[in-house]
Parts: sequence; C-alpha cells; structure tokens
Amino acid sequence: MVHTVGIVLHPKRDSAPALETILKWAGNHGTSVLGLADDIARIDCNAIPVDPETLASKSTILVSLGGDGTMLRSMRLAAGTKTAVLGVNLGKLGYLAEIDVEDLPWALSAIDNKKFTLEQRLAVRTTLPDGREVTAFNDIALVRVPGDGSAAVGVGILGVPFVRYAADAVIVATPTGSTAYAFSAGGPIVSPNLEGVLVVPSSPHSSYNRALMLSVDETLSLDVLERSGRLAVEVDGGVATYVGPGDRLDVNAVPGAARVIRLGHTTFSERARRKLRVTGSAEVD
Repeated sequence: MVHTVGIVLHPKRDSAPALETILKWAGNHGTSVLGLADDIARIDCNAIPVDPETLASKSTILVSLGGDGTMLRSMRLAAGTKTAVLGVNLGKLGYLAEIDVEDLPWALSAIDNKKFTLEQRLAVRTTLPDGREVTAFNDIALVRVPGDGSAAVGVGILGVPFVRYAADAVIVATPTGSTAYAFSAGGPIVSPNLEGVLVVPSSPHSSYNRALMLSVDETLSLDVLERSGRLAVEVDGGVATYVGPGDRLDVNAVPGAARVIRLGHTTFSERARRKLRVTGSAEVD
C-alpha cells in the first residue's frame, strides 16, 4: 500500500490542480503527503514540508509534477533508495512522464493495489575536481565555453587511452539520456532496458567522429587536454562546475540507481516515436 506520497514540483508551472488531486486522494486513503520545504512554501497546501533526504527515504513513492527536468530531479533525489518515481506531465509533452494530471486518481489507486511495474534506470556518476560527487540520469557533458576554444578531450577506457576528440562537447549519456543531448549530437536511440553508457561528440572537428557504446563494467576517463579551452561540466543539463587543461573526470555507470513506475500506458518506442517525431524515408512512406 501507498502509506506516504512524496511530491516534487516544477519550479514555475502551475502544480496546484495536480497537488489538490493528490491531497484529496491521500485524504480518502489515510495517506500522508510530503514535499520539499522550498516547494511547499510556494503553494498553500497541507503537504508536510521536509528536507530532501527525508522526502526520499520516507516516501512510498515520489510523484514528479512537471516535465522531464522535474522527473530527472526526482530520480536524483530517489537515487540509492527503494523509493520509486511516478512522472506526471504538466503542460508540454513529457518524454519521461507516465501519465497526465487527469489520470492521477486512477494511477495512485493502481499503485496502491500493486498494479504496476518498475523500470530500473541506470545513472552515470563522477567526482568533480573539488571533491563533490554528482549523479546524472541523462548525461554528464564537457561543453565548450563560448570564446574559450573547443573541447579537446581524451577518452580512456579501463585506464587505456582510446580516442581524442576535438568538439563542441563530449557527452557521456545513459540509455535514458540517449534521446536528449546525445541524440541531438547524432547519437543512437538506446532502449532504457539496455545497460550501457554512450560517449558522443557534439560537432566534432576531428577525423574520428563516431559515438562509443561501453558496458557498465568499463570505467571511462575524460582528460581535458592541453589545447582545450575552459569547459563547463553539465550534469543533466545544469552546470555543476568548470574544468580546464590537466583536469580529469572518471565516470562510472550505476545500474539500477533509480526505479520508475510504469502503468502500461505507452512503450519506450511509442514515447520515442512521438516526442522525437520519428518517421521513415519519403521513399517508403
């Protein structure tokens, strides 16, 4: 049974109708509703404000109210716990979301009655030069800073140098993130059921311009080369820090870092085809 629902809100979109629906359902089922203190402060509601650690550890499920960014934030909060995440789309088409707001009462009841499945999601993790550990469910990318030169990055696999890229960015993506930045840079669409890590150069200037697909057991190293400009380290699209020549990031895969609730509405291929507008050749359509 769902004893406690944790909520994660989009920073700008109107979450009030969805939150009211959750609170009403929870009141009828004797369920507590928790929310991050900063989120709850923006909305006048009866949810209990808590810190991120309490939200992730005490919630039976986390409900993400927003878009893909909110869903990624929720997955990072839940990383390393047994708390599963349900994505609820607010407004735009959410690729990672499972349901829309009007489906919330039915979805919560289905979860309460254990009529759902869990999808394990792989993450990538690295330790920044300042000692902070960061986890991403889409990607970790080394991105050129405008005016500071290109990203010159050496890629090593299991401690052995493999290739040197000169590019606008070098993206290390999960299967979940294969349809985000990595896809825009020309990488393949990868099923989230596959365990592996993508390395994709964006706008490469080098003769070798292909993406790499590595297993979860192959530690990846990214060395910022001497000729490189200053680079932003982006974690799921947000800048975490900056690195320069001589810096190194070791990136590891974390299988099963989060669990996503699926209710059987759509398949991965259906969501990918719809959001990415996948069509065929004009010769066969």
